[in-house]
Amino acid sequence: METRRLLRTFAIGIGTAGLLISGCSGGGSSPNASATGTAAPEGLSAYYAQKLSWRDCGVEGFECTTMKAPRDYEKPDDGDIDLAVSRKKATGPGKRIGSLLVNPGGPGGSAIGYLQGYAALGYPAPVRARYDMVAIDPRGVARSEPVDCLTGKEMDAYTQVDQTPDDDAEVQKLTAAFEKFAQGCEKRSGEILPYVSTVDTARDMDVLRALLGDERLHYVGASYGTFLGATYADLFPERAGRLVLDGAMDPSLPAVDLNRDQTAGFEAAFQSFAADCVKQPDCPLGTTSTADAATALKQLFKDLDAKPIPTGDDRKLGESLATTGVIAAMYDEAAWPQLREALAGAQRSDGSGLLSLADSYYERGPDGEYANLMSANAAVNCLDLPPAFDSPDAVQKAVPDFEKASPVFGRGFAWASLNCAYWPTKATGTAHRTEAKGAAPIVVVGTTRDPATPYKWSRSLADQLSSGTLLTYDGDGHTAYGRGSDCIDMAINTYLLDGTPPSNDKKCT
Repeated sequence: METRRLLRTFAIGIGTAGLLISGCSGGGSSPNASATGTAAPEGLSAYYAQKLSWRDCGVEGFECTTMKAPRDYEKPDDGDIDLAVSRKKATGPGKRIGSLLVNPGGPGGSAIGYLQGYAALGYPAPVRARYDMVAIDPRGVARSEPVDCLTGKEMDAYTQVDQTPDDDAEVQKLTAAFEKFAQGCEKRSGEILPYVSTVDTARDMDVLRALLGDERLHYVGASYGTFLGATYADLFPERAGRLVLDGAMDPSLPAVDLNRDQTAGFEAAFQSFAADCVKQPDCPLGTTSTADAATALKQLFKDLDAKPIPTGDDRKLGESLATTGVIAAMYDEAAWPQLREALAGAQRSDGSGLLSLADSYYERGPDGEYANLMSANAAVNCLDLPPAFDSPDAVQKAVPDFEKASPVFGRGFAWASLNCAYWPTKATGTAHRTEAKGAAPIVVVGTTRDPATPYKWSRSLADQLSSGTLLTYDGDGHTAYGRGSDCIDMAINTYLLDGTPPSNDKKCT
């Protein structure tokens, strides 16, 4: 479906790891010492010396393999984890630079799916000519021992739970849903849950770098992928090559601040949509003002909360799925016309359009089965940072601040931030500054009206990184590379091809 391409091609991810949306984490712990040069870290020689056996993976032009990594880097003798890898070799002309690892975000997005579906085919030809395009599905994701929490039917129920509870009974239903999700993860994937942190995945990336024969890791990460790339640079600064971090996370923020900032980001994105919508003759939210459009959307959500509507499916569209559908379309302004049509349909008691957007967001297939995006998302987020809230009472106290950040989405975002309170594995990471001292120049890309990774996060990360340089796209949507700005694409291509970063604070429109 076209909307799926629009919403998922360029970046997957965001901040609150709850019912409403999949999230991006912002914490992590560092090992006692980072590896430098080409020597394998102590106790990991066997992993760094393994031989990859490449094979045809059934997709024209691509090779696949499996690499092994220690399940627990602190106890490498305690067993392995198998990680899926794919690549498309440099096509030429021009001298091969090395491998370019890509990650679309999430956490929980399949890097291999992104590589085979877009990056190795849609990145600019000069980049693909001189790099082997490579992806590894992070541990716990897609083809790499995926975290599994609920059946398709259970996920259907989970995504429909009321996430703006109006009374104690609805609060209990929501917390029970969070508990059931967490218990399902522990029952189905308990053995891997303690070992899917961003730090673990960054260390996997260094093993892969060595196995590919590269002295330095070259990387393009979007959304949560920026946090993964920054973590790699912090752990292995002397091995960090040309890193592009597009739609950046701020690793210095605790979960509650990340979630509240992101709430404001989606409000800003909705305001941009509304400003455009009221100029259109088919705007279902009125044609007068953005304030009236927000009022109309809130009323629609309220009506759907009271009385869900048919969708042509065995599921009805209530407030929760409708909200997710609207959120999904905030990622790319090219989806705005479809959102207008879906909202108009909902006003006619046809929920199919918003349901389709929500299903695309959750990666629900036509067979009723879900990709493991939401399961992996929670597993990583809840390990990387302590919970934003530890009880419903804490959420209740924070709701006014979230509603101030977004009158439209704030209440739902606040409650969605509660899910990690019930997680079976204690967080191992904490919010911290990421400086990557000694790393080569790193390009951080920020979009001024990015809903999922607010622009101020990119500015903050660029300031934290000792070698960070900020590239700004003045526009809408999530991330900037490959989304239509020749100025952005040229600056990034130049950096990837000859190592010259753009001037700090360069701005593009």
